[in-house]
Amino acid sequence: MSPTDTGPRAAGERTIEADASVGPSSMATLPERLWPYALLGLILGFVFTRAEVVSWFRIQEMFRFQSFHMYGIIGSAVAVGALGVAVIKRLGLRSVTRRPIAIPEDRYTPPGYQYWLGGIAFGLGWGLLGACPGPIYVLFGNGVTVMAVAFLSALAGVWTYGALRHRLPHS
Repeated sequence: MSPTDTGPRAAGERTIEADASVGPSSMATLPERLWPYALLGLILGFVFTRAEVVSWFRIQEMFRFQSFHMYGIIGSAVAVGALGVAVIKRLGLRSVTRRPIAIPEDRYTPPGYQYWLGGIAFGLGWGLLGACPGPIYVLFGNGVTVMAVAFLSALAGVWTYGALRHRLPHS
């Protein structure tokens, strides 16, 4: 049946009109609404390149505690993020799709072992590769074609996680 049919429907069958997740307000079904994010990604890539955030040498300096450059950038990002969360909470802002942004007020609980293992794996990958996931695209766009291998490896890791997710601990 098409979404415009008015005939009887099977129990549990959903229509486009009745399902807000696939309606006209859904960003997932309207790819033309994704262009601002692509533009933001291009701008961020330019900023990453100019600030040398994607430089393997800068990342190496950070891990060797030889330069404050990357720590300053990461610290600035944390400060801007904390300020953004405070503004969202204080003003009760809504998302682009006009839904309320709910930030839970959970009490702190120490991280479980799965976070330590995940952090170690992420840190080792970052240290060995010299790039975290974001700059992989920027480096590839800047002509570092070996990053295609890193991207495909990251994609394989995401696929593996998806395949094994039901067997992994989650809190």
